[in-house]
Amino acid sequence: MARHRHYGDTDHAETQEWLDALASVVENESPERARQLLEKLLALAPDLGVTIDRLNTPYVNTIPREREPLMPGDPSLEWKLRSLVRWNALAIVMRANQNDDELGGHIATFASSATLYDVGFNHFFRAPDASHGGDLIYYQGHSAPGIYARSFLEGRLTEAQLENFRREVGGEGLSSYPHPWLMPDYWQFPTVSMGLGPIMAIYQAHVMKYMINRGFVPEQNRKVWAFLGDGEMDEPESLGAIALAGREKLDNLIFVINCNLQRLDGPVRGNGKIIQELESVFRGAGWKVIKVIWGKKWDPLLARDESGALRQRMNEAVDGEYQAFKNRGGAYTREKFFGKYPELAELVKDLSDDEIAALDRGGHDPFKVYAAYAEAMAAKGQPVVILAKTVKGYATGAGQAVNKTHQLKSLDLPSLKQFRDRFDMPFTDEQLEQLPFYRPADDSPEMRYLRERREKLGGYLPQRRMKSRALPVPTLDQLSTITTGSERPISTTMAIVRLMGVLLKLEGLGERIVPIVPDEARTFGMEGMFRQLGIYSSVGQLYEPEDSGQLMYYREDLKGQILEEGINEAGAMSAWVACATAYSVHDQPLVPFYLYYSMFGFQRIGDLAWAAGDSRARGFLIGATAGRTTLNGEGLQHEDGHSHILAATIPNCIAYDPTYSYEIAVIVQDGLRRMYGEQEDVYYYLTVMNENYPHPAMPVGCEEGIRRGIYRLQAAKKGKGPEVQLMGGGTILREVEAAAVLLAEEGVRASIWSATSFTELRREAQEVERWNLLNPEQKPRVAWVSSQLAGSKGPIIAATDYMKVHADQIRAYVPAGRSYRVLGTDGFGRSDSRAQLRRHFEVDAAHVAYAALASLHEAGDITTDKLLAARARWGVDPSQIAAANA
Repeated sequence: MARHRHYGDTDHAETQEWLDALASVVENESPERARQLLEKLLALAPDLGVTIDRLNTPYVNTIPREREPLMPGDPSLEWKLRSLVRWNALAIVMRANQNDDELGGHIATFASSATLYDVGFNHFFRAPDASHGGDLIYYQGHSAPGIYARSFLEGRLTEAQLENFRREVGGEGLSSYPHPWLMPDYWQFPTVSMGLGPIMAIYQAHVMKYMINRGFVPEQNRKVWAFLGDGEMDEPESLGAIALAGREKLDNLIFVINCNLQRLDGPVRGNGKIIQELESVFRGAGWKVIKVIWGKKWDPLLARDESGALRQRMNEAVDGEYQAFKNRGGAYTREKFFGKYPELAELVKDLSDDEIAALDRGGHDPFKVYAAYAEAMAAKGQPVVILAKTVKGYATGAGQAVNKTHQLKSLDLPSLKQFRDRFDMPFTDEQLEQLPFYRPADDSPEMRYLRERREKLGGYLPQRRMKSRALPVPTLDQLSTITTGSERPISTTMAIVRLMGVLLKLEGLGERIVPIVPDEARTFGMEGMFRQLGIYSSVGQLYEPEDSGQLMYYREDLKGQILEEGINEAGAMSAWVACATAYSVHDQPLVPFYLYYSMFGFQRIGDLAWAAGDSRARGFLIGATAGRTTLNGEGLQHEDGHSHILAATIPNCIAYDPTYSYEIAVIVQDGLRRMYGEQEDVYYYLTVMNENYPHPAMPVGCEEGIRRGIYRLQAAKKGKGPEVQLMGGGTILREVEAAAVLLAEEGVRASIWSATSFTELRREAQEVERWNLLNPEQKPRVAWVSSQLAGSKGPIIAATDYMKVHADQIRAYVPAGRSYRVLGTDGFGRSDSRAQLRRHFEVDAAHVAYAALASLHEAGDITTDKLLAARARWGVDPSQIAAANA
């Protein structure tokens, strides 16, 4: 074998004997036998007092030169195409900033990753066609101009669209980053919110395996590619789920991490080596790690490194130094890198400074990248991470390897000329200043080659499917077991689980229901599904569960329907997003129901919920144990008084706070109709509670009101005396109903309104308000909430288990001149019984009734004495500190 010495080795001869012995085993027996021997030695070492770092390999390429496969195709044409893409990407960003609009953009990210994408597009990324489902690609957000530039060459985007990069209002522009909401037939996944791409890619691969094992899609060796930045890996979501990928052996997943040392304001941990750090983390999590550090120009030097000094210097130099080497040129590198050891200086004595400066990094060498991708594609039983060393701001002249390069949006003229000359663009100096876009003639060798490569891979990317097959939508009659109510007290959590049980039995729909829980299935009463549906496991069940003798035992199954993701809200939400976009990604719609503690939903995973909206996800989020006062005994960290307010920030999230099981049935049936019948790009959020009470049968004619956000549950009795309108949502509707009884004892007649969605009422009212504003010549429209309250009398009191601002959303749309008083649960939660909590937050029946009397008092309809007497009788304490301040 080759005689590669280790610099500083105390006994070269002995070391070489060990290396020769290992090589002999590989040659005469097998690599597997050599691995067994090494495992034995490593297992023995700690017993002998020898500690070994097994998670890092030397700072050289994982694939040695002699094992590199031959890259097919025409390298010279690929270089020309890559150069054209580089130029047009640069022009896109610079032209967007040739004015005072300050639109921004990024040059450095794609400059460093162009080769990583180009090799993929030319040789690996498969588009969906009749015979293959296609690969899924999470593009690094800041590289979007480069992806647009390639699509321009392919004829998929026009010059006018490039000209309108980051100018979308007129309808001809291109979004700043990958956004399916803004470009629904192009981008598949939103990625620019750092850290979300990695975790969503992992769970996309996980759900793909789930769909394969359940028979929805065939095994076709499809890959999920995620292109990431080394700085991005500092986000906890970036690394937080990699253990799942290793544990599940997701060999359909490939991470490509562009290690260009690009933080926003400096190198990524410049005192260390990010590639080595990430290698140890991923190897420890069970991933196959492929390092692409050095380009082919280093190969002759490594081959002549008989002393081991070059490898030693590569191992010991830190990233801050490597950035300086690329920034300061060949002479500096000769002195500071090669000059440390005399053997190194001797190694490069015949190289000029320019030749030293041109020593390339692996991520810019298409042959090295191709070798890494080919090995990643062939990997079995492990996810793969490719750690590619690149230069931030590669080839941007004054912007190369500079700390502030992330914000680079333009090049000075000398750098621009250098860029043009380096990549052989056919522009004069005068033309150059106009930053022209450039696409060769359709019959040119470059264009023919471009089309040929993509035709072999199934077509062009990115592309996104907007529609899929429709699913059968049940009628309300088919949900009659839910709409007829329950005399036995149950919770709305039980109601939603019962409803899911009905849906699971429906032909054409049931098999597509995907129950998802983080780790609370038994809390939510879902344990009955364990035996019926099974919990998905990629290896089935390798043990006999301790509760196997019970009726509802814990059953794991390769074809299990339930996704139980552990104590991992972000992971469960990522799995939900993957299922909720399966209609687009796989042309196989799934209907995911994700049940979780509502407090740990939008508050904890709000960024993923926003990404779900951008992704045009379709499915149901179920915030269980919702409301500030319903989860008695748990306290501040578990009590939710604001999830509906957070949900309202997502434009296509349709949020409801139902009280009764028939309301849930109407809402879910309507959601199925909109999302899976009419294929509308919305998703639903329902809050449900764990408080048990009887559920009445559905009143006649309430369906539209439930869907639109409010309906009258009970009309005020006819007779004399003042009248009030009491409005409630969720479990507080029951307090409102009890308040009506208290008011009746005072001679006050009350109508009761169930407000299933203040958010939907506000949205519809705002649309009506805008239409009226812009169409003064037309007959004014009336918002639903306004029309419903128009014929009512007296003050209006609204009470919910959420902050006052939730019900306050509709104040502007209450009929003019009417008093509107809101009760809510502002402040931190605390532990106690439901009754005590509702008294504390002033949303119990007594406080609702008192608020109604107070409003009547303000209107002059009752006396002060009567108000004070009721206050004393109902125990309303004026000296109590407001819950928001307590």
